[in-house]
Amino acid sequence: MNEQHKKKTSKFLSYVLRHHPELINLNLDENGWANVDELIAKSTNDSQGFTFEELDEIVETNDKKRFIFNEDKTRIRANQGHSIDINLALISQKPPEFLYHGTAQSNIDSILENGIEKRSRKHVHLSEDKETATKVGMRHGKPIILTINTEKMFDDGIEFYLSENNVWLTDFVDIKYISQ
Repeated sequence: MNEQHKKKTSKFLSYVLRHHPELINLNLDENGWANVDELIAKSTNDSQGFTFEELDEIVETNDKKRFIFNEDKTRIRANQGHSIDINLALISQKPPEFLYHGTAQSNIDSILENGIEKRSRKHVHLSEDKETATKVGMRHGKPIILTINTEKMFDDGIEFYLSENNVWLTDFVDIKYISQ
């Protein structure tokens, strides 16, 4: 599978599995799982076409580990980043002392005024390292890396979850926990 087709298919999968399964009339269960055969068949009908082997390659090689199969690879879902109402069955966990949030320069004034909001997504995404946060911030312009005092947030009763692909999730980050 060439890199261009892999990237295009990965973006399509993110869009369908995280935001708009109705685009291809795909059925997701309450936990966001889709039947692999149904996904492949309905994607082919939408001219996105890929084989099981190509899907398997995307899941295995995606640098952000955006997707996961169940044990027998008959079901697939996105690990996080959903804007649709699903239950990922995440378990609250204690985060490291500090986590990082990458954003674009154009967002910094709003964040320093209002905090980090989940907006259309189910959670705010935080990274364990500055390198990952930088990559996230670069997607929308000049990156700014914010340090989040997650130990203090946790001590104040705020819940955190760790997704299958090691992205830390929470509902909101108040400005009192943010430093540049």
